[in-house]
Amino acid sequence: MPLLSWRVCGNGLLLMMLCLMSSAAMADDVAVLDWRKALLDTDAAQQDMAELRDRLAPRQQEAQALGEELERLSLRLAEGGESLDDAEGRALVQEMQQKGQRFDQLRLEMARARQESEQRFLDRLEPGMDQAVNEVIARHQVKVLVDPSGVLHSEDDLPDLTAEVTAVLNAQ
Repeated sequence: MPLLSWRVCGNGLLLMMLCLMSSAAMADDVAVLDWRKALLDTDAAQQDMAELRDRLAPRQQEAQALGEELERLSLRLAEGGESLDDAEGRALVQEMQQKGQRFDQLRLEMARARQESEQRFLDRLEPGMDQAVNEVIARHQVKVLVDPSGVLHSEDDLPDLTAEVTAVLNAQ
């Protein structure tokens, strides 16, 4: 059974728990963990992101070229609006629509690939994350671990265990 789960149940519950604690107990027993940063700063995450960038590079380049072409076509249409005959104007608009659809398709494909890659990464590292968090909170005898976004105010600086959790994950 884990000492403390790294998942945040809700900011309301965390806030209520923090309000009920004395400031002296907070300094000794409460710490902060940005679990997203801890995961994303790992060597494995950096490697996964580099591989994803490499895999998506051709689509990214195509999308960039399409974006530039769409700008060029839009400028041409705006500048030559009255001097273009109807057929030429329709052809430009049709070309812009086709390129715009391809651009949107590429953006969706890249977003989907990023999401899928991130989910595979999280699924792979979740068991190690639980172990790393539990190891670090046991070492520091932390009783309450909060996400930085859940801390509205603290008189004292709360220990930030993020880098230490990342180091444990890298060592696994």
